[in-house]
Amino acid sequence: MEHRHRSGGAVVALIALASAFLAACGAAAAPLEPDPPAAADPPAAAAAADPDALPGMPPVTDRRNVYADAGAGMLSPTVRSAKPLVYVPHTKSGEVRVIDPATFETVGRYRLGGELQHVVPSWDMTTLYATDDTGNKIVPFDPATGTPGAAIPVTDPYNMYFTPDGTVAISVAERLRRLVFYDPHTWAELGELRTPDCAGIDHAEFSPDGRTAVFTCEFAGRVAVVDVPGRSLLRMIDMPHRNTRMGPQDIKLAPDGSVYYIADAQQNGLWVLDGAATAVIREIPTGHGAHGLYLSRDATRLFVTNRHEGSVSVLDAYTGQPVTKWHIPGGGSPDMGNVTADGSQLWLSGRYSRSVYVLSTDDGHLIRKIAVGNGPHGLCVWPQPGRYSLGHTGITR
Repeated sequence: MEHRHRSGGAVVALIALASAFLAACGAAAAPLEPDPPAAADPPAAAAAADPDALPGMPPVTDRRNVYADAGAGMLSPTVRSAKPLVYVPHTKSGEVRVIDPATFETVGRYRLGGELQHVVPSWDMTTLYATDDTGNKIVPFDPATGTPGAAIPVTDPYNMYFTPDGTVAISVAERLRRLVFYDPHTWAELGELRTPDCAGIDHAEFSPDGRTAVFTCEFAGRVAVVDVPGRSLLRMIDMPHRNTRMGPQDIKLAPDGSVYYIADAQQNGLWVLDGAATAVIREIPTGHGAHGLYLSRDATRLFVTNRHEGSVSVLDAYTGQPVTKWHIPGGGSPDMGNVTADGSQLWLSGRYSRSVYVLSTDDGHLIRKIAVGNGPHGLCVWPQPGRYSLGHTGITR
């Protein structure tokens, strides 16, 4: 207890001496760096670059989810200048109507003629193309303004896709039963692949490594498996029940690449093709007229439009197990569309109802039904998250 009675002057002197010593040490040597944190194990989802992938293709960053770079709000610098708009092509009235998603009002109406099928984002996501198969043309739209430019001659573009490396545009010439390849910058033709046994060739999906594409044959009840770098036909695969009047349409790769889901309107559900694209392994009933396939932003749910039933089936995107079904009040004909960039809404064209439906992806309730023209089809919601576009109405990865 007697240490407490040390004089105040002595304490002050000791403190001053210690301070001087520390200051001298600081001047003589640099401050110590903190120990580096222990190296963390790489996340299980991270994937090394695939040496067998299509050269030039952006690498898959998550083997459990090839859509990992297209999550909610993951807009690239390229698309941030795009005006948020929804583009609705019409097969019957030959027009593209442009809708403001904030007000649900039509803000543009462009009569381009022909039979407009889909509005397709380019691989680099800088241009949108309205495809017209009867007029043998595509019409570019500027995403910054929402307005069209001069038409570009293209053979029978019912649908359009881009190879995962961005070097080739593919016109899916449904009427001619062939794929026509183009330079996506000059639109010079690069060749074609005839698919005579694939009547109604229309929708496509690409393997995780980008080397294989699977095209559906709507009027042949089968799919065509195509070698992407070789631009050659590998094989044809028949569906277990070949519906040649209106067989397989849309196709979507499971997030982990394990299977392809193939909508079949006549079968009222999905066929499940193995990830190697060699055989159909099972069937998933959904509803009358199963047609379009879209993923939630986190890629955990698959939305299936049942066009003749006026409903949307919700499945687990990994297992295909049914989760729920949403019915559009009063019915309808939900067809093609996409999910908004924030993931909160699913926009769909009402193919035979002169309508566009806006559904909540939370519980499926109808947010708005918008009157449009005759024959709305391949609706495109823009902008979309992702690094690049494979085409159709906005398949991004």
